[in-house]
Amino acid sequence: MAEGVDTPTAILANAAAALRESPFDDISYRSLGDAVGVSERTVYRHFPTRSHLLEGVAGWIESAEFPLPPFVTIPQFQDASRARFLAFDSSPAFAFVCARAASISPTGESEATFFTRALVAMLATNHPSVNERDLRRVAATLRYFASAHFWARMRTGFDMSAPEISDVFDRTVVQALSGLPTLSRTSR
Repeated sequence: MAEGVDTPTAILANAAAALRESPFDDISYRSLGDAVGVSERTVYRHFPTRSHLLEGVAGWIESAEFPLPPFVTIPQFQDASRARFLAFDSSPAFAFVCARAASISPTGESEATFFTRALVAMLATNHPSVNERDLRRVAATLRYFASAHFWARMRTGFDMSAPEISDVFDRTVVQALSGLPTLSRTSR
């Protein structure tokens, strides 16, 4: 194992690399342990179930292969999401792993992710009179429609390309935000 890399990260990096050759279901804990230089038992200690491993690999892929560029405004968020849809089209095998992980029950912590918190903060800045619960609801909508899961559904269900998915996404953002009160230039 490389110096400075912790065991769980090394396991996830090797699992992602193995996805280039094999489907997720064909990757064994033993082969991951061998690749990292740890026992199969150590892999199980970090990822007790296949769901834990899938969720971990998807998180690693999202951050390594499909990082969402920083955004502060809604147009920046839309641009960042469109760029991700293009990246999903470029690496569909990785995107489908992320989509599959999104369809399982979460095995990790239930705390809101950085992405969710960033969406809520962006919405709160643009719509300060909206209560926290409604901000979270709109953020959840935007998060879903910017996800690999949504991309995969549009790609497989409707044979859409990234630009077509982006068009649906943009219309959804407009619809999701249409009922929210905005800051007027005079009230700032």
